[in-house]
Amino acid sequence: GSKMGRFVPLSIPNFEGNERKYVDDALDQGWVSTGGAYITELEEKLAEFLQVKKTAAVQSGTSALHLSLIACGVQPGDMVIVPTLTFIAAVNPVRYQFAEPVFMDCDDSLCMDPQKLRRFCENECVTEDGQLKHKATGKTVKAIVVVHVFGNMADMEAIMDIAQEFHLKVIEDATEALGTQYTKGRYAGKFAGTIGDFGAYSFNGNKIITGSAGGCFLTDDEEAANKVRKWSTQARENAAWYQHEELGYNYRMSNVVAGVVRGQFPYLDEHIAQKKAIYERYKEGLKDLPVSMNPMDLENSEPNYWLSCLIVDEDAMCKQVRGEQDVCYVKEAGKTCPTEILEAIASINAEGRPIWKPMHMQPIYRLNPFVVRDGNGRARSNAYIAGGVADVGMDIFTRGLCLPSDNKMTAEQQDRIIEVIKACFE
Repeated sequence: GSKMGRFVPLSIPNFEGNERKYVDDALDQGWVSTGGAYITELEEKLAEFLQVKKTAAVQSGTSALHLSLIACGVQPGDMVIVPTLTFIAAVNPVRYQFAEPVFMDCDDSLCMDPQKLRRFCENECVTEDGQLKHKATGKTVKAIVVVHVFGNMADMEAIMDIAQEFHLKVIEDATEALGTQYTKGRYAGKFAGTIGDFGAYSFNGNKIITGSAGGCFLTDDEEAANKVRKWSTQARENAAWYQHEELGYNYRMSNVVAGVVRGQFPYLDEHIAQKKAIYERYKEGLKDLPVSMNPMDLENSEPNYWLSCLIVDEDAMCKQVRGEQDVCYVKEAGKTCPTEILEAIASINAEGRPIWKPMHMQPIYRLNPFVVRDGNGRARSNAYIAGGVADVGMDIFTRGLCLPSDNKMTAEQQDRIIEVIKACFE
């Protein structure tokens, strides 16, 4: 088959022209560090657009999440509930606080499963003095980090109810979901990231709008926002010299990065429309194959369609075995697997990716608790009893892949990708 000519990436920045003007201005004025008009202007623009009281522009989505955990009062030895199906950036900041992640399995939305969450809080924990304690370890469960996976809204109504009932703070990792918005229900009109106690966005190179780097913390809690802004600039006190009473971080966004994000901001809706067209073209082009697309909750929300993914039906999967670094599969007529499809996409000069390997399967987190439908998902199989444990995240990793979703991909290029995917099922 013919190659694409130009490489079709998974998702890269889409610059429209205004960004350079802002960056040049920042350079001309010498405002290139963590002070400058663009940072403040970006914070105000974001707050106004998202309808939240306060935002703080920081270096990355990861630093926004770390600052959120600090704002939640997460201490060494605490527990924080996180999804297992996520990029690791949602989880590592929990360890920066020397706290312990508890991995929660997903449901069909690919986001955290509220039923499993509730069952964990009810069965594995007990409420003492207005705090949730983990029965087995006596640790305090402080917060939930919810990730809106691939731009699809998690079930925030259910999750917020559980959080309130069990005295948990909610941090929304909306790094992939800028622009995703509820259209009905209790949170109609609200954007992903603005519903929990604290939210985090990312402007890294593959996101819906980018600053080449950068992130944003948001909240309606003005006191928390002021603290976060202070912590992000080395926690200087209001004195005529360098005075420090708290631990600070070098997490503030630079004015140059803010200029780039500022230049991208007017194009958010356009970028979402482009991502939506890509998703729908895949959906239409693949509809006769035994596959499904990554779910988007169109019933209750308008997603940003950040990444298009494909999940092969169970009965259309050929045998595929993945080790720690290697993979092999056995080709069968009419069947395929993510490995074969990814190889096919790469062969025509386009870039797909596996869906993330779940966090509870990562060597670094192999000893952390993992929660499935009927409780603890660890050490469940038994040599004397047939049947395994329903691990949705691992199943999605086994059968799923991320498709090239770059805004600049042409219809012809996308049709070519759809063609080689179809050929894998022959």
